[in-house]
Amino acid sequence: MIKLLSHLSFVAITAPDVEASVDFYVNQVGLTEVAREDDRVYLRCWGDYYAYSVIVVKGDEPGMETMAWRTSSAEALEEAAKRVQAAGIEGEWFEGRGIGRAFRFTGPQGHNMTLHWDVERHRAEPHTASIFPDRPEKRSSVAGAPRQLDHVTVATKDVDSFVQWYVDTLGFRFMARTVLDEAPISVFSVLTTNEKSHDLGVVLDGSSRAGRINHYAFWVDTREELLIAADTLMENGVPIEYGPNIHGIGEQTFLYYREPSTLRIELNTGGYRNYVPDWEANTWKPSLGSNNMYRNGAMPMSMTESFPPADGPSATEEGVPDEIKDALLNPYAVQGRG
Repeated sequence: MIKLLSHLSFVAITAPDVEASVDFYVNQVGLTEVAREDDRVYLRCWGDYYAYSVIVVKGDEPGMETMAWRTSSAEALEEAAKRVQAAGIEGEWFEGRGIGRAFRFTGPQGHNMTLHWDVERHRAEPHTASIFPDRPEKRSSVAGAPRQLDHVTVATKDVDSFVQWYVDTLGFRFMARTVLDEAPISVFSVLTTNEKSHDLGVVLDGSSRAGRINHYAFWVDTREELLIAADTLMENGVPIEYGPNIHGIGEQTFLYYREPSTLRIELNTGGYRNYVPDWEANTWKPSLGSNNMYRNGAMPMSMTESFPPADGPSATEEGVPDEIKDALLNPYAVQGRG
């Protein structure tokens, strides 16, 4: 079977105050602004090989306009589009900035995805060119600046069906999931297009609003850089929402904070690589340390917030036993119970 997708190439996020978000990304995170077009600002990490990896788009609320994935070939792009359409989803072809002919569609649970093969590669100016041939640019001078875009985690009302559709239709590898200790309910799963533990995460959404994002993540080379980033952010008045700590699933060291729109950003590093072609996903439970490997603390309830903000009644208010309502509201529940 043809391998369809190669990796996550960029995310387009919405922000009510584009200038405030862009200023934060440039001066606090260490990204570089590369272009502006109407109400869109294009940014990149110092180690991104393509022209951009983050687009900040004017919007009424924080959220995700699209997540973009590069295919493994031009033929794979055509095949992926055919499979999406065969699954009953229309989609459309368009010409994108720096990505040429691309296919976009809205998945069955409301998440917009863009697929493309062509890319505009980053060409550094002489004053920013690295002395190391494989680097697209010099390392950022901002302490703890990420090397590259890493993954995106979306929120969905049915984790298992989301996973199944993306595995069956686009060939994602299903790597692991978390099921509640209290009931057989899937609250988190990870998928990948390559050897990483994940480049797409899926968290249970108790709201009635489709297509939400929980966070997206950047990669830093070392744990020490992540700790320096945490220190630098706090020194500059940016609160740390959760971490630093280590996830059980994936074994990455992580750090979460917010940008001015309130959208959540993760920094991560470490973890393992998985090259097993017939890997069978393991099932974790919160008590096994799926989110906190050391099982010694609870994730703050704020981490259950996804974007845009939920509307309508929470799905946990009806048809769910009282004893697991708290766990559903916090799918990354307290580790190490009992």
